[in-house]
Amino acid sequence: MTDLTAPFTYLFVPADRPERYAKALASGADRVIIDLEDAVLDDNKSAGRTAIRQAIDITGIDWQRVVVRVNDVTSGHFEADAALLREMPVSTVMIPKATSAATLQQVADALGGDSHLLPQIESVQGLFAMPELLARDDVARLVFGHLDFALDLGSGRDHEAMLYARSQIVLHSRFAGKAPPVDSVTPDFRNEAACRHDAEAAHNLGFGGKLLIHPAQVAPVRGVFAPSESDLAWARRVIAAVEEGGRGAVAVDGQMVDKPVEEAARRMLLRSGQTDSSREPDPKNRPQKELWGRSVQSAPLGEIKS
Repeated sequence: MTDLTAPFTYLFVPADRPERYAKALASGADRVIIDLEDAVLDDNKSAGRTAIRQAIDITGIDWQRVVVRVNDVTSGHFEADAALLREMPVSTVMIPKATSAATLQQVADALGGDSHLLPQIESVQGLFAMPELLARDDVARLVFGHLDFALDLGSGRDHEAMLYARSQIVLHSRFAGKAPPVDSVTPDFRNEAACRHDAEAAHNLGFGGKLLIHPAQVAPVRGVFAPSESDLAWARRVIAAVEEGGRGAVAVDGQMVDKPVEEAARRMLLRSGQTDSSREPDPKNRPQKELWGRSVQSAPLGEIKS
């Protein structure tokens, strides 16, 4: 079945700023992405790898919550990145500019062992390669990179310009039975309202999480993707009504509870109890018929209809 413990929030930290590693992990983000790619200048790549290697001796770092974004496989830095990761207790790797299954196989071969891969869709070629990317058992979920995608396409970066790409990423992920994908960053980290708006738009499309570039973005994004206390109270009322109602029809808050509503309530409760899970969604769990469970933030839950 679909892993409902998939993380909501992924916070970037530059690899060459090791003093920020522990702070990022303490921010409340589900995952911290130590970034060897865009966040690090070419001249500092080696220093970034050294910082990661030395961080293994730092107490208090939960490596199960750490993702490392390596450099593009076509760059001159990837082989050194892969050699580093073979020494590290990191199981999840983000692959920028993923364009084919062959690219992912190259990464898997270089890393060795059993890694979970997070391919980033950052080009039109990557978008059309989604079926083959998602067919791999080691792919946990897809991640959208709208800035590079817009650059490749020659389009705007706004929601309207990116709507088709985002919708396709969600639909292909669902069809493949993977966890809901992770949406791109909000560049203006000082604008909490913009971050929340972007998260709500992504959540409404079916994304299951969001990339973050500043700790201040963690709370507003989690507030969108994680069920609220009122959501959970509604879900508990639904389950109680179903269990007490036997085979007959039941209603909660004046609304009929049918099977999809019951399933949404059960999934909401399951996910809320495991949002701090220490693992990525298991890429080997690939259902073809399961529905994604997510709370609806834009309307009272009592008004949800099947």
